[in-house]
Amino acid sequence: MKTRTPQIFAILLLFAVTTSCKQQKKDAIDEKTIEEVLEEADETTTRRIELVKLEGSPAYEDAVLELQSPSDGTITIGGEAEFAFTVSNYELGAQTDGPNAELLANSGKGQHIHFILNNQPYSAHYEPTFSKEIPDGVHHLVAFLSRSYHESVKNENSVVVKKLEVGGNPVDSVGLDMNAPTLIYSRPKGEYSGADTENLLLDFFVLNTTLSEDGNKVRATINGEEFMISDWVPHVVKGLPMGEVTVQLELIDSAGKLIPGPFNKVNRTVILKQ
Repeated sequence: MKTRTPQIFAILLLFAVTTSCKQQKKDAIDEKTIEEVLEEADETTTRRIELVKLEGSPAYEDAVLELQSPSDGTITIGGEAEFAFTVSNYELGAQTDGPNAELLANSGKGQHIHFILNNQPYSAHYEPTFSKEIPDGVHHLVAFLSRSYHESVKNENSVVVKKLEVGGNPVDSVGLDMNAPTLIYSRPKGEYSGADTENLLLDFFVLNTTLSEDGNKVRATINGEEFMISDWVPHVVKGLPMGEVTVQLELIDSAGKLIPGPFNKVNRTVILKQ
């Protein structure tokens, strides 16, 4: 009987070589995958949210917004109510000049009024007269002029603050002191996509107070990262990931404590999409 040892040895050697090559290839793939994962993890770890002051917007220091109707804040029946504003030294519907219209999400309809009821998300109005659905009760209206890219115009005449009493026996469920320090949220808002996700406007209104290094401040917490704002100026948020973004604004005193008030701590969620 002939021995087949050489043939068997050759087969085993071929199997060993093939197995070794496959293992080396697998190890290379695994190593590359690990490197890629580590690189991605490193990018995620090192990429931080930035908050940068927005500059370069026209000031509109002489712009004026006034509420003509309802002038006394009384609306007899809840439901659709007519609001009439007058605007001076400011053009609704115009595109705001300057580079920020390209930097930020910009409304193609131009400059407008931000109409905010009880510190809820604003509605934008491009004409001075419009109707809104207002339920019975006591409501707190803050309306101010906005540039086409949604930055508020910040002067003492560009804002209307009014308590609205709606219905026959309105009940104040909010309990806002209209003369107390108050924070009103404006931006960011809604959904952003494409290039608009790169720079988000962070903007708000403060009433009956000023911000300073040694005094009251606004604490912004964005996706868990905390920022202190001691100047009442708009900011640009950079470095945000796609998906859900959480924004919390708080009006705090010099000791870092929340200033009492129903609107002085607000949470919003916005969505960033490719």
